[in-house]
Amino acid sequence: MTARIALWCGGLAFVAAIVGPLFAHFRIVPPLAGFAILALGLLDAAIALVCGALALLRDGTASRGAALGGIFAALLVVGPGLAVASSVNLWRIGDITTDTASPPQFTQALRLEENAGRDLSYPGADFAGRQSDDYGDLAPLPLAAEPGEAFARVLAAANGMESWEVTLADPGIRKIEGVETAWLLRFHDDFVIEVRPGDDGGSVVHMRSKSRDGNGVIGANAGHVRAFFEVLAEEG
Repeated sequence: MTARIALWCGGLAFVAAIVGPLFAHFRIVPPLAGFAILALGLLDAAIALVCGALALLRDGTASRGAALGGIFAALLVVGPGLAVASSVNLWRIGDITTDTASPPQFTQALRLEENAGRDLSYPGADFAGRQSDDYGDLAPLPLAAEPGEAFARVLAAANGMESWEVTLADPGIRKIEGVETAWLLRFHDDFVIEVRPGDDGGSVVHMRSKSRDGNGVIGANAGHVRAFFEVLAEEG
C-alpha cells in the first residue's frame, strides 16, 4: 500500500510540475494559480519520497518496483520545482526601492488597465525596515555623467533588458517606467527608475520594483534592481 501511494504521488507530482508552469506560461491560468499547482506537486513529491523510502525498508521486494518508480518521479520534480519555487518571496516584501525615504513614484503604471484599483504607493516604514534587514546591500547607483547624459544611458540599457517593456520614458523629469515579465510563470513586476543629480556632481540612479501578483516574486524585485545596475556598471 505504501509503495502504491509513493507511485501515485510521484506521478501526480510529475504532472503538476509540468501543468502548473506550462498553464501559467501560456496564460491558461493566472501566475499564482500556476505556482500553486507547482507547490502542490512539490508536496506530492515529498510524500512520494517518504512513502517510497518506507516501502523499500518495510515492504520487501514485492513492492520495490512501485516504490522506486514513485521515488524516481519525485526526484524529477524536486530539483526543477525548487528552482522555480525559489523565485517566490518568502519574506513577502513585494516593493523594493533604493530610496526608502523618498522612493520613486509610479505615474504611468497607474494608467495601465492591469493596475486598475491597485494602490501603488510605497508601503512605508514597515517595508523599509524589512528591506534593510533582508536586502541591506541595495543602494542607488552613482554615475559620473551629468543627469541628461546619464538618463540617455539608463534608457538605452532599460530598452535592452530582456523581459522588460518600457511604458514611459520622460527625459524632462528623467524618469522611466515599465513592466518586467518572468519568462516561465509570467509573474509581472512594475518598475520605475529616476535619474537624479548627484550631491557632488554627476548623477544618481534610483530604482523601485513592485510585484503585481501576491506580495512578491524569493527576492525577484531586489533581483531586478541588482541585474539592471550590473548592466549599467558594465557599460561604464
